[in-house]
Amino acid sequence: MVNYIDLSYFGVISIGTPPQSFKVIFDTGSANLWVPSVYCSSQPCTNHKKYNPSTSSTYRATNKYISIQYGTGSMTGFLAYDTVNVAGISDPNQIFALSTTEPSSFLYYAQFDGILGLAFPSIASGEATPVFDNMMNQGLLSQNLFSFYLSPNSQSGSVVTFGGIDESYFTGNINWVPLTSETYWQIKVDYIQVNGQTVACAQSCQAIVDTGTSLIAGPSGPIATIQSAVGVSPGISCQNVPSMPDVIIGINGVQYTLSSSAYILERYGGQQCSSGFQAMNLPTNAGDLWILGDVFMREYYSIFDRGNNRVGLAKAVQFP
Repeated sequence: MVNYIDLSYFGVISIGTPPQSFKVIFDTGSANLWVPSVYCSSQPCTNHKKYNPSTSSTYRATNKYISIQYGTGSMTGFLAYDTVNVAGISDPNQIFALSTTEPSSFLYYAQFDGILGLAFPSIASGEATPVFDNMMNQGLLSQNLFSFYLSPNSQSGSVVTFGGIDESYFTGNINWVPLTSETYWQIKVDYIQVNGQTVACAQSCQAIVDTGTSLIAGPSGPIATIQSAVGVSPGISCQNVPSMPDVIIGINGVQYTLSSSAYILERYGGQQCSSGFQAMNLPTNAGDLWILGDVFMREYYSIFDRGNNRVGLAKAVQFP
């Protein structure tokens, strides 16, 4: 996968026969596969690759239309079937969406073409079977899990592995965390601490592990408390980063440490710094949802185990 300035991670898949290639975000926070199509006239479709069904011998149309809303954009389109190739795995009869509108300036500037959702079928728009489910249903995987290593500091080397765990990307034990909901990859966070004091999730909280979100997001009140505790409000001097305290996230009996170099994002060779914590209110029946995005996942190799409905976390290797 390509690491685009630590803000997004994407890789290349192909759709159709002969294959048409697209850059997609492998997104554990959504469940649909979609790419721009030749039927789309929105501005984001003018500067991205567009899927052309008329050139694929394995394309099958449907008459089902869908719309998907993301945190930073949206799309509408229709569903169809074709062969999808991901990480060397040929996935025939995969349902996916061809975009017809992409009303978002975010998508215009995006470095990727589309999104490949890796969450559960229960949140898929149009009741579309997600790519990973289709692979499982057809017995295409040696294990029904996938795993991510996200490289830091805009480095190359980020990897998503379908059907396996690559032990060269982590050290120590894997902490297997049971899911609390089979929608997103949702788990329980026991607490968030700074300098030995609990600053958020004192009575635990629900969080999703999400490759498609750049930062760590949570309700505005607790996020403000964290920012204050680590000393980033209102602004951040890059010179102060080495002396800022660790943030510790307790999950399933294990403490996950984020040093200041992990949760402060440096730009332009250390000339500009910003916080890796973001206020975002996502109310659910189980309370406000937190998002453990790329800021967390760069530090911890993450395994998404559909066979046992759990997430595995282990300390990521820091390559020189």
